[in-house]
Amino acid sequence: MNIYDIDVTRIDGEVEKMEAYRGKLLLVVNVASRCGFTPQYEGLQALHERYRDKGFAVLGFPCNQFGHQEPAEEGEIQSFCSLTYNVTFPLFAKIAVNGDDTHPLYRLLKSSQKGFLGTEAVKWNFTKFLVAPDGAVLKRYAPTDTPESIDKDLAVLLK
Repeated sequence: MNIYDIDVTRIDGEVEKMEAYRGKLLLVVNVASRCGFTPQYEGLQALHERYRDKGFAVLGFPCNQFGHQEPAEEGEIQSFCSLTYNVTFPLFAKIAVNGDDTHPLYRLLKSSQKGFLGTEAVKWNFTKFLVAPDGAVLKRYAPTDTPESIDKDLAVLLK
């Protein structure tokens, strides 16, 4: 399966194909509103603003699989992100990133870039995947990798 064949549901309920993002460098992130890493929304938004005109986008996928740190419904998530962190990058409906119900996007991302010690499972909120404009999954970042630390990789790729 190609990443661009996968359907995703935006936070407003609209279904679209990842094809909409073909040709862009993407940072795909599983996010949560009640996590110790939640302040990374600010840095993710800064990356989005800095590089969006150069063909870059952050895509946020809320997930409630880690400590139930995203219990809210989509409307509440969108309001929280907008009001608290001025998020303007695309947010999507809540998904599962592990287990039997893993979203197809995350099945592809995890199989393309394994985690620590070769594991596929996403370990926590704010795990990030860097996807090339051609759909290749370039790199996987841990939740502790801040948006600011990822900036150097983006700067090189978006020259």
